[in-house]
Amino acid sequence: MQKIANIRIDVRLIHGQVAAIWVNTLHITRIMVVDETAYGDATLKMALKLACPAGVKLSVLTPEKAATNLNNQKYDGDNIMLVVKNPLTLLKLWDCGWYFDTVNVGNMASGVNTKQVKRTVHVSPQDIDNFHELAKRGVKFTAQMTPGEEFGDFIEALDR
Repeated sequence: MQKIANIRIDVRLIHGQVAAIWVNTLHITRIMVVDETAYGDATLKMALKLACPAGVKLSVLTPEKAATNLNNQKYDGDNIMLVVKNPLTLLKLWDCGWYFDTVNVGNMASGVNTKQVKRTVHVSPQDIDNFHELAKRGVKFTAQMTPGEEFGDFIEALDR
């Protein structure tokens, strides 16, 4: 049986914190990057493969393909960390029929019309709407950069 150990929003996808700290702490055997841009970009896929720790499998998928594979238990025996760049991708996963209950918000970059929620989390009005829509569907959000960091209710922080 496949196990989802962590679902994380991190605009950087695979980087030092994910590759070293989260993978080792959670004993991850597969990183799933769910991102339409990465899926269609051979150069970005290669960079993700290089960033993926040795011995850890990597899947780079669209939300539709990820939902199908997860619902069909394709990754039997794997301990999975699923990484997306934003809550819109999570909403697409949900709308494709793959449901989840908890998401860790790690890093969302600042940009035009974003508001800072935590030191490393900046959200746009669309992000806020998507977070609230997923929360209405029962998804809980935490915000934690590393496994040892305290975390709280992200939606409460978002609404301050």
